[in-house]
Amino acid sequence: MADREEALREFVAVTGAEEERARFFLESAGWDLQIALASFYEDGGDEDILTLPQPTPSSISRGTGASDHRVTSFRDLVHAQEEDDEEEEGQRFYAGGSERSGQQIVGPPRKKSPNELVEDLFKGAKEHGAVAVDRTAKSSGETSKPKPFAGGGYRLGATPEEESAYVAGERRPSSSQDVHVVLKLWKSGFSLDSGELRSYQDPSNAQFLDDIRRGEVPAELRRLALGGQVNLDMEDHRDEEYVKPKSVFRAFTGEGLKLGSTAPQVMGTSSPAQQAENEAKASSAIVIDESEPITNIQIRLADGGRLVQKFNHSHRIRDIRLFIVDARPAMAATSFVLMTTFPNKELTDENQTLKEANLLNAVIVQRLT
Repeated sequence: MADREEALREFVAVTGAEEERARFFLESAGWDLQIALASFYEDGGDEDILTLPQPTPSSISRGTGASDHRVTSFRDLVHAQEEDDEEEEGQRFYAGGSERSGQQIVGPPRKKSPNELVEDLFKGAKEHGAVAVDRTAKSSGETSKPKPFAGGGYRLGATPEEESAYVAGERRPSSSQDVHVVLKLWKSGFSLDSGELRSYQDPSNAQFLDDIRRGEVPAELRRLALGGQVNLDMEDHRDEEYVKPKSVFRAFTGEGLKLGSTAPQVMGTSSPAQQAENEAKASSAIVIDESEPITNIQIRLADGGRLVQKFNHSHRIRDIRLFIVDARPAMAATSFVLMTTFPNKELTDENQTLKEANLLNAVIVQRLT
């Protein structure tokens, strides 16, 4: 009872509150003076920092022994629950000043663990519109398997006299500049597609991760798209160590000998850009008279390639040979013949016109000799 009266007197002396109000706060706090003072100032007490007297042993009504803890201000109690948040912002220090003032210094922020960093990346992406995708739940309509063939072709005639008709294939929208990238977030870093592991702590990766956290496509991925669309998928592997993917098999693109010829020729493979340039030059070399009838000739080359070119009915078979040599300069020194299909027939008289040789909208095959 004496302890309660002592606590009541100290509460009134510190706060200047009436005795009934002081008793209310003390009873609410179980007669713990420190908690009662904190409740009083939270309920609208003075905002100034107050220094409390050191409590005497007789005023300690709770605990098992003497304590060195001393309340220097009511803010120490009010902010006790905010210590966890302050740890994330950085440790706080106080320098200079007196009991009622001082300079607050915030130390460096606490480093986040990889697990927390990955969680922040996913959280930031979702806040900016990213949607979680369950790959196993995709419907059959969403799976995009490439079609084996989407080009044009020729419908063969029922009789040798009937001309073959060219049938246009399905035109696919060009998406050569669209880029699809998979960002894999591992335990110790991240990787792009099948690339190498990149550390979360590497300063050179900081901008990349900040862009992901803000829901933006990083600049290095936008440069890959060359102005096209970038589709970015994020995969969560935070509990897994990085595993280097197996190397992808690449088909042979070198040189070799074609079997079955009495004098095999070495056939090289030029780059796609060079090949396209040669084909464009060969096509421009064919002079087309728009006032005369025009036909399309498909040429199947011995190297597996295919050419389609417009000719006038008055063009001759030798013009097709010259077109092939211009489109494939490596075949200039190669001996070959031109043949029809169904039935197979060698075109020996190259002075004939396409109309005379019944080659309108026909398919011609190149065979090395």
